[in-house]
Amino acid sequence: MHTLQNYFDQFVLCWLATVSEEGVPNVSPKELFVFEGEKHLLIANIASPQSVKNIQANCQVCVSGINIWTQKGLQCKGQAEVLTPQHQDFPKKAQLFETKNQGKFKVLHIIQIQIQTVKEIKAPSYLFYKETNERSQIEASKKQYQNLLVEQKE
Repeated sequence: MHTLQNYFDQFVLCWLATVSEEGVPNVSPKELFVFEGEKHLLIANIASPQSVKNIQANCQVCVSGINIWTQKGLQCKGQAEVLTPQHQDFPKKAQLFETKNQGKFKVLHIIQIQIQTVKEIKAPSYLFYKETNERSQIEASKKQYQNLLVEQKE
């Protein structure tokens, strides 16, 4: 059985969707994220002032991540809270990022999300082409990324 942490360990980035007080959506990539228990996703705010501002106005968020090889992932919805460095739990929670961060980024805030719903997501190929499976999707992804690398070198 996969835990949420197992799934998120396969993601290079996750995407946090928030909504402003005026109802304007915002989606931004997050590089540092860890689970604390099974239902608390912690995201380090290293460069996302709009996400923080939006969460302070509206705590409802959605986080998605996908394995770039299998093209499968998760969509999680829940309520977020912004922890500032002055919050009593900030130092302890910030330590959870040390392995991934390795001192590269300053953690400005911690976005703590209480996960309420989880849904598996996958590339449309899985739905529309019977022959699609993880192995074929991985091969297609490798080919596409290889082509992109060749194009970048040219």
